[in-house]
Amino acid sequence: MPRALKLRAQLRDQAPTEVEVLRFIAKQETLASTLEAFPSLDREQLTQLIERVAATLEPGLAKTLNALPRLGTPAPESVRVYTDGAARGNPGPSGAGAVLVDPSGQVVDQLGKFLGTQTNNYAEYMGLLIGLRRARALGVREVEVYADSELMIRQLGGRYQVKSASLKPLYDEAVRLLNDFSRVKLVHLPRAMNKQADEMSNRAIDERL
Repeated sequence: MPRALKLRAQLRDQAPTEVEVLRFIAKQETLASTLEAFPSLDREQLTQLIERVAATLEPGLAKTLNALPRLGTPAPESVRVYTDGAARGNPGPSGAGAVLVDPSGQVVDQLGKFLGTQTNNYAEYMGLLIGLRRARALGVREVEVYADSELMIRQLGGRYQVKSASLKPLYDEAVRLLNDFSRVKLVHLPRAMNKQADEMSNRAIDERL
């Protein structure tokens, strides 16, 4: 059975999420009528639009459609993704933060997500995930990840094993997301050099973002 038919059969057998429906449309449909109605768009731009809208339905990403780039605004080829997580009590009230910066040093986006009661390591991974999801939604091709969690960076680099049952699903998703980019660089940096992402993770706790 062709791959597209298999996907359709699978979707008929379960209740899809809104995100799954939008991403299926972006990947499988020709979008011919829409492209005919809006001749200034090409298929890649339309696919990216659907992906960006789908991303807003995932927890922790842009709050409204107004926060997304307008059509025709080129996404940066690469971004630096600064990520952090905070837990007051470990476990305790926790938040994740990420800041995306383009090659010129311009901030592309700042993200924060309140996580409830979690550990610091869980929050660190969630900071990475919301940053990578946003970069993917923007259509970025190359990412440099900067984080002050030595554990997370070494786990992603294959130097440490992931033994925590609560971290394993987050690690697996992070690996899948990283594999979507054409080039990835992982950098551990001192906490003092990660102030913006740290600020977003703490703001997420204070403001219940």
